Amino acid sequence: MKVEIDKGSGFCFGVVTAIRKAEEELGKGGVLYCLGDIVHNSREVERLKALGLVTINHEEFVRLHNAKVLLRAHGEPPETYETARRNHIDIIDATCPVVLQLQKRIKQEYNRDDDPEKQIVIYGKSGHAEVLGLVGQTAGKAIVIESLEEAKRLDFGKSIRLYSQTTKSLHEFREIVEYIQAHIAPGLTFQYYDTICRQVANRIPNIRQFAASHDLVFFVSGKKSSNGKMLFSECRKVNPNSHLIDSTDEIDASLLADARSIGVCGATSTPKWLMEEITQSIRSKIGQGDKEIIN
Repeated sequence: MKVEIDKGSGFCFGVVTAIRKAEEELGKGGVLYCLGDIVHNSREVERLKALGLVTINHEEFVRLHNAKVLLRAHGEPPETYETARRNHIDIIDATCPVVLQLQKRIKQEYNRDDDPEKQIVIYGKSGHAEVLGLVGQTAGKAIVIESLEEAKRLDFGKSIRLYSQTTKSLHEFREIVEYIQAHIAPGLTFQYYDTICRQVANRIPNIRQFAASHDLVFFVSGKKSSNGKMLFSECRKVNPNSHLIDSTDEIDASLLADARSIGVCGATSTPKWLMEEITQSIRSKIGQGDKEIIN
């Protein structure tokens, strides 16, 4: 039996940078707060908590003064920076450069007075940390759509500027673009910007190939990870025998007996060490605990 880790899975560069910054600051001593979970993976959050990272929510952030706070890769709306300035909070900004560039583009579009009736539309998960930061660039006026069905309810009697959360499906984004192009009223303008991170989008064909090459797949991801849900869905499309887990406790040993090849993969928020831990646990259950991990 072969057990293999997908070499293309694991943290994206934005998450790697955020965690590196957290570890560097924690190494200096003193208290470091993080606004929201640094990554949507409870095991990695627990690891950094053990090093001293204190996770807080926005209500706690507003009450904080004279402290040091890390902003995670997802980004934050302008109000967060204003609160930090007012409360003398030292910001360690780990916003992903791709997200930061997208925020700037949306803010520029919002401030442009070419068409006061235009709709700024963001294809993304409503309430997601990144999306909240993007909507914040428009004083809360951007319209968030989560699917093609929601896109069909837009006002096609007004011009549209379409953007995307960086971790969304490129395929569905293109479907939304085609639908708007076909339905927007004559004489109005529709401009769209493919702002999906290619480091994320390029994982889709790779993870499909990986999942299809194994009898059994364990997809390792935190339950709150939007990217994890999307990539796991891609695994299931090509290999129905794919299972979402976030710890060794969730490995169903009954699945192992009939599999000749087992693949372990994960989201952009899944640490490599966790996939290795899962793999070692699988090997122990099938009597291969001392064999080298393939990755």
